[in-house]
Amino acid sequence: MIALFALGLTNFAKWAADRELRAVPQVDLQRYTGTWYEVARYANRFQRSCNRDTTATYTLRDDGKIKVVNACRTKQGNLKKIEGTARIADRTSNAKLKVTFFWPFYGNYWIIDLDPEYKYAVVGEPSRKYLWILSRTPAMSDAQYEQITRKIAGTGYDPSKLMRTRQSGE
Repeated sequence: MIALFALGLTNFAKWAADRELRAVPQVDLQRYTGTWYEVARYANRFQRSCNRDTTATYTLRDDGKIKVVNACRTKQGNLKKIEGTARIADRTSNAKLKVTFFWPFYGNYWIIDLDPEYKYAVVGEPSRKYLWILSRTPAMSDAQYEQITRKIAGTGYDPSKLMRTRQSGE
């Protein structure tokens, strides 16, 4: 009986370790700042009115924090913007941030995949409730998107839940 319990505990520990979300080992914040275009995301309540042309612009501040400006076009075509602040939660990697748009509430912002040339990034968080695929350009090739979604599946996210983001002209 004890052996079965120990085996079950070992399997549970292995499952929990496999489920642990990992951020990328290192992010150069100077290179990461600038404008990113949302390619796809998990549906979420705070972006429900965003219909197309979704961007996130990051700017380093003098105090070491990051200014965050998210923008999108609504279904009616109106521009919607919100400004927030990110602070670095893991200074070893710079890949884990805490973001707030409504102080004192912060959310996890983990960079879980990043192109070596900073052409795309994938942002998630440990509960896997939120996910974004970002690109430096408004469009991403289907081949690149497929490659990224295959990687995402290996991190415990469900790629079938992703919604592609429309850009002007589509």
